[in-house]
Amino acid sequence: MSLWKKIALFLAVMGPGIITANIDNDASGITTYSVSGARFGYSLLWILIPTTIALVVVQEMIARMGVITGKGLSDLIRENYGIRSTFYMMVALLIANFGTTVANFAGWAASMEILGLSKYIMVPIGAISIWILVTKGSYRAVEKILLVACLLYFGYVISGFMARPSWAEAFNCTFIPQIKWNPEFIVLSIGIIGTTITPWMQFFLQSSIAEKGIRKEDYKVSRLDVIIGCSITDIIAFFIIVTCAATLFPYGIRIHEASEAAVALRPLAGDYASLIFALCLANGSLLGAIIVPLATAYYICEAMGWERGVNKTFREAPQFMHIYTALIVLSALLILIPGAPLVFLMILASVVNGILLPFVLLYAMTLVNNSKIMGDYINPKSYNYISWGIVVILITLTISMIITTIIPRV
Repeated sequence: MSLWKKIALFLAVMGPGIITANIDNDASGITTYSVSGARFGYSLLWILIPTTIALVVVQEMIARMGVITGKGLSDLIRENYGIRSTFYMMVALLIANFGTTVANFAGWAASMEILGLSKYIMVPIGAISIWILVTKGSYRAVEKILLVACLLYFGYVISGFMARPSWAEAFNCTFIPQIKWNPEFIVLSIGIIGTTITPWMQFFLQSSIAEKGIRKEDYKVSRLDVIIGCSITDIIAFFIIVTCAATLFPYGIRIHEASEAAVALRPLAGDYASLIFALCLANGSLLGAIIVPLATAYYICEAMGWERGVNKTFREAPQFMHIYTALIVLSALLILIPGAPLVFLMILASVVNGILLPFVLLYAMTLVNNSKIMGDYINPKSYNYISWGIVVILITLTISMIITTIIPRV
């Protein structure tokens, strides 16, 4: 195959891996990275390396199942483990993803207010725009728009250079692990991993690969799509941490939200760095508000055996479209209600995601090693050792995350 044909093939197949990984840098992820840099400087950068490796391994398995079976993860869980266990998992995921969608609309509202725009105008505009995009557009059109929007994440790279960090210190902390026995350091360490590998990602990636109809012959190209996506998402995370480490950490400026980082950057790194940071937050929040409800609609409809897909109409896939619409409308409305329990919903989403992640990974591991489902594409033994090690570590960290999230509030 000629070089040009290989490039054309990659351009045809790429999308699911890059989009899924990059949109994991939503409002919650950006906040976690911003707070990490502001609180501990460059010290947490090293965690991005093992996190990237774990993300590539997990996402590659999920992508492989999507390519080989042509089915979504919910479909496979229902077919192999029954409707009851699938139903309970879907209910928990619905709760978690509702909270995540609320967090993304909150990030969109905050970024708009930084830019001097009223959330009471911009939240409805944002909600209506993404609803029209998904319910009226085709899968190909939506994918192209999302891929273009993913490019905007590189604004964080520009912001990072404008912050003028100490590159020697940053790279030193990236490749030489530093551990501080500080409760907040441990919580943020777990948070970086937890915000990078989430349950909804696994369902969305496999569903989008199945809907796109990627063939078994194109598996290697799909794997490359996943590797590139996972690498890019943590490169962006690196620059978010570096930006806040170079500007906020030296002055001891404490933040709790990514929007606070954008405001604090203005006197320290300049108006342009602050503007870029705010615009990237808006972009990440809106993309998260598109994808998380979409992932939810996908896996609930797969689990229940209902028609689904962006290419479908309201008449062809009523449940799919109504679930997506309901999540968008309810989340946007909550942001506009004074005194709404937004913090509670975000904490609840974090805890439920933490509880579900081990189950999702265990299901994925058993399914990808089932030769009746995967044929010759099951994990080799060496790959299994790595995969199970990652699963055990993630389960341990997830339990720690749940404990550290709940105990301070008991």
